[in-house]
Amino acid sequence: MKKGNAMSTWLVTGATSGIGRAVTEKLLDRGDRVAALVRRPEALEDLRGHGDRLWIASVDVTDTPALRDAVERAFRDLGRVDVVFSNAGSGAFGAGEELSDDTVEQQIALNMVAPIQLIRAVLPHLREQGGGRIIQTSTMGGQITTTGGSMYHASKWGIEGFTETIMGEVAAFGIGITLIEPGGVRTPFGAALSISPALPAYADTPVGRFRQLIEGAGDNLTGGALGDPQKVAQAIIEVAAQSPAPRRLVLGSDAYAAVHDALSTRLAELEAAKAISPTTDHPADV
Repeated sequence: MKKGNAMSTWLVTGATSGIGRAVTEKLLDRGDRVAALVRRPEALEDLRGHGDRLWIASVDVTDTPALRDAVERAFRDLGRVDVVFSNAGSGAFGAGEELSDDTVEQQIALNMVAPIQLIRAVLPHLREQGGGRIIQTSTMGGQITTTGGSMYHASKWGIEGFTETIMGEVAAFGIGITLIEPGGVRTPFGAALSISPALPAYADTPVGRFRQLIEGAGDNLTGGALGDPQKVAQAIIEVAAQSPAPRRLVLGSDAYAAVHDALSTRLAELEAAKAISPTTDHPADV
């Protein structure tokens, strides 16, 4: 959080590309410090000109002991971290039956377990320093689902459940938490998408038809997305200064429309069960 001209310190995962890279560049350009936890430190070599305002640790965030060690070193070396931007993640496509065991485990490890462990690792430090902000990247896919994205959505719905729960647990310590739910953004996400081998049984189903679109787009899967990564990054930086911290920030007109539709549908489904729901209650004691 930045007050006036004071320098703030951010800890960022997934800082080498996409939204994480855009946030890192904007922070450094405005004079802030960034502790970047990345798998490929060489991908940030072009930012070394910012000197000691860029602190880099080489770490695989799915390696929990290594992640905890990197967090400890970041707080020790920098003294204080004002904002933790948990942004590392990946996507996988395939019908639930098509996904390999490794794909299932990798999606859960990177998109859910790693951010959970990152948050658990930073909380003692944020409590000790008297507060701070956590910004967790999710997606509109944390509120909706799309055919072929079962494990991606499972991981995002999972991190949303964990994050929303601890919002109330840590508010008393001055720690605010916001979930970021972007729609499609023009980042290299498509190039990193893991696509499972196809089963012939799904060829003429919605999964198979969606697979054709994805494979046809190739690395340019997000090339026509509505979201501008620079504008998304700016919105994320700005929300860090908002008080109180909003629980969620939906970014993109596509995300707003999709999430609004999903929530409206779920509410209608809930109302449809209004008559039957109380019939399963235990009779009131006489």
